[in-house]
Amino acid sequence: MELLLETVALFCLKLAYETEDSSPILRDDLVMSDYEREVFGLLVRRGDVEGIQFRVAHCIGLALDAIGGLDTPLGRELHRLSADFCNARAIEQLEAPVLALRDYLKDIQ
Repeated sequence: MELLLETVALFCLKLAYETEDSSPILRDDLVMSDYEREVFGLLVRRGDVEGIQFRVAHCIGLALDAIGGLDTPLGRELHRLSADFCNARAIEQLEAPVLALRDYLKDIQ
């Protein structure tokens, strides 16, 4: 689960901050410090669904802005997928929505 969450955050931050003429954002970049696997691992072990959702929602908000917001087809789909993620109430309910988010973000990179 931790790797999936980190991957979603990474893909979001790539959409938000990566440009064609810059170096790619990697997992060990400073921008990823609050979204690395160990941070998510701690939240997962604690069962802190709200903490996980808060961190992922921040990243999704940045990605949503980067793709034009809710007024675009990409933005509407990202919002729909993130709503499914935000509706989860237990760690076990996060897996399917986070997989869908990861796959979608990977596709629109």
